[in-house]
Amino acid sequence: MEHKEAKRSNDKRKINIFLIFLLCSFLAWLVSRLSETYVDRTTFDLEYINIPDSLLLGDNSLKNVDVRLRASGFQFLGYYYNGKKIEVDLSNMATNQSNFYVTQLDFRKQIESQLSGSITLLEVDRDTLFLDFYKVESKEVPISPNIRLNPAQNYLVEGKLKIEPSLISISGPKKELDLINSASTSEVELNEITEDFSIVVDLVLPEELKNSELSEKKVRISGNVFRFSEKLIEIPVEVINLPEGTQIKTFPNTISVLCKARIDRLKDISPMDFKVVANFQEQRGENQNLQVSLIEKPKDVYSVQLMKNEVEFILKRQ
Repeated sequence: MEHKEAKRSNDKRKINIFLIFLLCSFLAWLVSRLSETYVDRTTFDLEYINIPDSLLLGDNSLKNVDVRLRASGFQFLGYYYNGKKIEVDLSNMATNQSNFYVTQLDFRKQIESQLSGSITLLEVDRDTLFLDFYKVESKEVPISPNIRLNPAQNYLVEGKLKIEPSLISISGPKKELDLINSASTSEVELNEITEDFSIVVDLVLPEELKNSELSEKKVRISGNVFRFSEKLIEIPVEVINLPEGTQIKTFPNTISVLCKARIDRLKDISPMDFKVVANFQEQRGENQNLQVSLIEKPKDVYSVQLMKNEVEFILKRQ
């Protein structure tokens, strides 16, 4: 029994040694093959630099280029896994009446200058590198805040929101600029607000403006929040456009007005700040009651609401 176990252990050790030698042989062969020089094709990604300020690079510009190289297997393997980015300097690009382009000679030189000295560029898959450019125009537009405000109970946001900056510039091709009249912010919701706020939000360009850019990426939105109170005020009803020689008595002769404003502002509001009228000459409904309207109200109040929209009346001749 012990003899069989010793033999099995010895056989296993021989197999492991064989596998190690086999792996070493394979690695030595692989290193030898990868060290050799090959001619093959690969693809380089293009990154454009030094673009003139008056032009905007369009989406149709070439994003990569196929080349034929003489290089070691290790170098081809590196390109296969990590890729290669080539910078294309456009500061000296050529132009004619309708096209912008980089000549084959200039394009080839720029690629060669960014390759290792042990790599030889044999062929580029195009004679001339044509570029898709738009003439840049600018347009100033207002900010349209996409913000939902939900103040807490008995709180209100006072006046308009403050947006900084309130105007921004959009640069891009004219056909895209004609599609936009304002710049929207990302969607924001503020709940249970009880105090003044100031937040920074991102600006969002519509998807159809693929080649346009904003002068600002973010804006600040702020607002003032106050606590309000309510007050019922009785306002006399004034009837206008009565026929000559008649008198009128309304029921009721006063209308309640619900006024919402800051607490300190409500203290200064009186019935004299309001005017409620009923126009006798206006068309009346089936019940023949007079419709009442609020034609004067104080400033700096959030809302004013008539608690009744009509009054009954008795008309007397003098």
